[in-house]
Amino acid sequence: MKKKSMFNKDIMKDSLVQSLKKLTPRVQIKNPVMFVVYLGAILTSVLFILSLFGISDAQSGYTLAITVVLWLTVLFANFAEALAEGRGRAQAESLRSSRKDVMARKLKTADANADYIEVRASELKKDDIFLVKAGEQIPMDGEVIIGAASVDESAITGESAPVIRESGGDRSAVTGGTSLASDWLVVRVTAEAGETFLDKMIAMVEGASRKKTPNEVALQILLVTLTIIFLAITITLFPFSGFAAAQSGQGEAVSITNLVALLVCLAPTTIGALLSCIGIAGMSRLNQANVLAMSGRAIEAAGDVDVLLLDKTGTITLGNRQASEFLPVKGVSEEELADAAQLASLADETPEGRSIVILAKEKFNIRGRDMEKLNADFVGFTAKTRMSGINYNNNVIRKGAADAIKEYVMVKGYPYPDECEKIVENVANQGGTPLVVAKNGQVLGVVHLKDIIKNGVKERFDDLRKMGIKTIMITGDNPMTAAAIAAEAGVDDFLAEATPETKLDLIKDYQSKGYLVAMTGDGTNDAPALAQADVAVAMNTGTQAAKEAGNMVDLDSSPTKLIEVVQIGKQLLMTRGSLTTFSIANDVAKYFAIIPVLFFAIYPQLSALNFMGLTSGTSAMLSAIIYNALIIVALIPLALRGVKYQEQPAGKLLRRNMLVYGLGGLIAPFIAIKLIDMLLTICGLV
Repeated sequence: MKKKSMFNKDIMKDSLVQSLKKLTPRVQIKNPVMFVVYLGAILTSVLFILSLFGISDAQSGYTLAITVVLWLTVLFANFAEALAEGRGRAQAESLRSSRKDVMARKLKTADANADYIEVRASELKKDDIFLVKAGEQIPMDGEVIIGAASVDESAITGESAPVIRESGGDRSAVTGGTSLASDWLVVRVTAEAGETFLDKMIAMVEGASRKKTPNEVALQILLVTLTIIFLAITITLFPFSGFAAAQSGQGEAVSITNLVALLVCLAPTTIGALLSCIGIAGMSRLNQANVLAMSGRAIEAAGDVDVLLLDKTGTITLGNRQASEFLPVKGVSEEELADAAQLASLADETPEGRSIVILAKEKFNIRGRDMEKLNADFVGFTAKTRMSGINYNNNVIRKGAADAIKEYVMVKGYPYPDECEKIVENVANQGGTPLVVAKNGQVLGVVHLKDIIKNGVKERFDDLRKMGIKTIMITGDNPMTAAAIAAEAGVDDFLAEATPETKLDLIKDYQSKGYLVAMTGDGTNDAPALAQADVAVAMNTGTQAAKEAGNMVDLDSSPTKLIEVVQIGKQLLMTRGSLTTFSIANDVAKYFAIIPVLFFAIYPQLSALNFMGLTSGTSAMLSAIIYNALIIVALIPLALRGVKYQEQPAGKLLRRNMLVYGLGGLIAPFIAIKLIDMLLTICGLV
């Protein structure tokens, strides 16, 4: 999905319009803290109008200034939320433009040559079968049941390279709105109109289906509680100040305008204004990583994950075993073994076969074969023989699994050397795959195929370990091979010879101990474990069952994306925690800056606490309320971008946040309020 600039001109313009549209009680009441500010702005507006007709004793100019700042505070909060939603709306419009109600060939039977009728895509029902050909748009989500073809998914993923979709495997799901780049497919519909994957994407990226997460709800309850406490305090100040003024014979009761302004300053309006923005921005960052979250709860859970289950192939290793060395038996040179292995691999189009050819070239410069002179007859690999090779000029070369070659040479009446047994065992113990090579019945040696660990993976696991996250490698390899790869990759643990049942049992075991577990998957056999995991990232190329079982879908189908998802989740929690700390620290600072000055006239002795040297109670209150509005605007970029992600334990992050955002939140108001007070005094506004 295309990334929009944080302050794109069109998005900014739309956000300003949306800020005004959100000024309705129905929208405002959804944010209780800002609803208090909204009511305060209405009250001071009424007081200002009454003062113009002499009905109220309120100072017209001062009340107008407070009213304007209160309305700006509400608008700034609306703008923060609208700006976060704006990027989602832009992404949604881009997705909508890619979707068309095309005509579909609805087949009567599951046969590419069967009769068909043409219907609109919107008329297709679940379990209907349709035919789609090269150059046409796929009309509806479905599962390929016949055929194999290249599919252009750039409308959704932004990736221009076509991907293969075929029947009978884990890459059988197709998405409505994508296009067929080649060949044809027969597809069974898996979604009803209006409930397709593209519909879900549009709903999620524009925030229409975003629900508040449990942590967000809990924090909002805390903020509402604090607001109610400050409301009670503010209400009691009115009769108290009147009584105190009567007793002391000087000063007067605190005005209603000042009480409203005081309540807004003391209530946690900063985090109240930015809370929704932080949540929407977190989901937007995930969308920009080409991951679609089915709920905000999934993103939040990603930030709290303790255990990561990672597939070995494609995540930890490159997925293709590579030839790393030639290991000849006694009496055979390494070059002789390399020459025979290369000859046997010339027609082998597998990544392993190509790597043998390349290794022989690089080590011994063996190249330039004249295939016509060799009069070669290549023997392909089969599951039955588990060997491949070449017959040429009365020579016979075979390469394959150790037990298959052993049986082959012994049937031919040749010995199988014990030395080869030891080499094979040693390669297996290192986590490699041994391929034995034999020429004319004589065993020449072993080619060591090695799982190549991806660059930087070990360092990423170290970072996750610092954060207290345990990594577990999932593989179908035997325990010995799995242990060797796990040690090289630097994972904390591994599950060898993994089956759907063992994956599910492992997840349940960790969850029973109080851990949150995350995993990825793409096949139908992964669906039970994905459904059980707290964070389940399904590959977009995977089966419909896997996508329905997961609570996130990776549009790029990259198994390593799980690590990035966890980082985005943690960044969301860090941002929310940091700005909450800053907001509460702000409120504490404003309390000590305003209250003493507010009661100067009644208690002159409080002037000793005016260490900031504020001009008067009026200037102090106006300066504080202006700062309260401006700080929301100042923090919008941080709320949208998120605080800088760091791989640190939770305790260390908490101490850092307390120092940076807690201390910063205490100091910033004193400095800003003093500067605003000086500016207002110089301009003669107070």
